[in-house]
Amino acid sequence: MEWILMIAGLAVALVAGVFLGFSDFIMRGLAQAPANQGAAGMVGLNRTVYRSVFMVLLIGLAPVSGFLGLLALWQFEGAARALTLAGVVAYLIGVFAVTGMGNVPMNTRLEAMDGQTRETASYWPRYAQRWTRLNHARTVSSALAALCWLTAAQIV
Repeated sequence: MEWILMIAGLAVALVAGVFLGFSDFIMRGLAQAPANQGAAGMVGLNRTVYRSVFMVLLIGLAPVSGFLGLLALWQFEGAARALTLAGVVAYLIGVFAVTGMGNVPMNTRLEAMDGQTRETASYWPRYAQRWTRLNHARTVSSALAALCWLTAAQIV
């Protein structure tokens, strides 16, 4: 069972790395561009992410999290159970729910503004600030899930 936790922990660590890149420098770089250019860059990134390995990991880790939660309840005890379940909660709420209820709707709204220069210029600064804050939460949550699952793998 430790190999499942190890693979899931490494996969979510990769997700955390992508989120960290956005929080650390990608969003800051886009925010420095003129509003319509920064927004256009973000729309382009959002369009390409749907056909990426990152998206496979992001979505694929949701059912994996559910499986790990059941595994923890049925097979693990003590610290291994607690760490595994903490990682599940961190991923499902702090990554998956934040993405689906926060970042994705903002991305959809930004893309719908395509060609509306004044509206985009007005929305972009608020978008960049709020989207980045939500991304910070996803970064911390995915790193926490990785830490929990990798630690649990060592004590199972």
